[in-house]
Amino acid sequence: MTLEALADALAQRARSAADRLAELPSHTKDAMLRQSADGLEEARAEILEANRADLEAGQGRGLPAPVLDKTRLDDPRFDTMIAGLRDIVALPDPVGEMTRMWHRPSGLQVGRVRIPLGVILVIYEARPNVTADVAALCVKSGNAVILRGGSEALESNRVIARVLRQAASKTGVPEDAIQLVSRTDYELVDLLLRREEEIDLVIPRGGEDLIRKVAELSRIPVLKHYKGVCHVYLDQHADPKMARAITINSKCQRVAVCNAAETLLVHAVLAESVLPELLAELHGLGVEIRGCDRTRTLFPEAAAATEEDWREEYLDKILAVRVVDSMDEGIDHIRTYGSNHTETIVTEDLRTAREFLRRVNSSSVFANASTRFSDGFQLGLGAEVGISTTKIHWYGPMGLEGLTTQKFIAFGDGTILE
Repeated sequence: MTLEALADALAQRARSAADRLAELPSHTKDAMLRQSADGLEEARAEILEANRADLEAGQGRGLPAPVLDKTRLDDPRFDTMIAGLRDIVALPDPVGEMTRMWHRPSGLQVGRVRIPLGVILVIYEARPNVTADVAALCVKSGNAVILRGGSEALESNRVIARVLRQAASKTGVPEDAIQLVSRTDYELVDLLLRREEEIDLVIPRGGEDLIRKVAELSRIPVLKHYKGVCHVYLDQHADPKMARAITINSKCQRVAVCNAAETLLVHAVLAESVLPELLAELHGLGVEIRGCDRTRTLFPEAAAATEEDWREEYLDKILAVRVVDSMDEGIDHIRTYGSNHTETIVTEDLRTAREFLRRVNSSSVFANASTRFSDGFQLGLGAEVGISTTKIHWYGPMGLEGLTTQKFIAFGDGTILE
């Protein structure tokens, strides 16, 4: 089969499956997800063995450590993947939800109802858990999905997708609602990006280069998230113990992810009492500090931060640090250098916290919580298909509701327009 014929077959099968899936009742979709969770548990040993093969192949190819970390499936991550499926089962089905209804002087009763988007193409690197997370969210929201994972986790993805398709077959869900592209040809992706008649949304999950390439080539709307330049702002009223815990967790809990902190902003009133000890602890954890002049005065081991550092998504043990004279200055910094991903303020002053939450319009904004909570699973979405840092049609972690749109319906009684 030629690549063009393969792209045609994938898109056509997905469209046909989407039409049937959209009409299935919630209990059928939930049964498929429960069967998927059970099937993954039964195949745990096989999946983890496939993942070990992926990791060995990746090491042989010299993949960077952060990529290998994203590819790795251990038991805790496997448990989280299965828990995500079960959480999605427990969530309400958005399809068919009447979000609003009103009456018009003409006599029409007008409403808005949620419907699936249709067919979703997801392009992602590493992270084999994405295969299960995205498939579950798409099925629950009535969407067919074409999954194009990277070569880093190809064997893991094959086994996971097989289990999911078997679960679909057993429960009356169209198997082709979940299709894994097991070929890694870039040309095949380019061909799929032209199938605007069958595919309704493209979600690229990976580095900035991948997302920009997809956005440039696609004829289909693209959910974009170029960078995760996330900020922690320590206000002058921050509790030092809380400031330490949130900063270290935001940066170090897992460095190679988009919701890890990349820049620390500290109010000048707090800097002298908190920064030297905090930065020393981070340094002891292997974090390289790149600071402004005032930061380097308080912590001489810091390297000088450049203009590029404030814009950088390191995805590594590097943290840019700046001392600011006010929250206004901190917010100006976020607006200048941020990527609309996630910001958090640490403060004991409720009025200040509320002002920060009101004025900072990134897709996720927290008070007294780690940036690592900017995640569909952690925010109660069960999982996420991706994070959008553009404001149309979704903003932030995207779960079930984000995979739907709304149609107008209207009831009349022989109503005509005069």
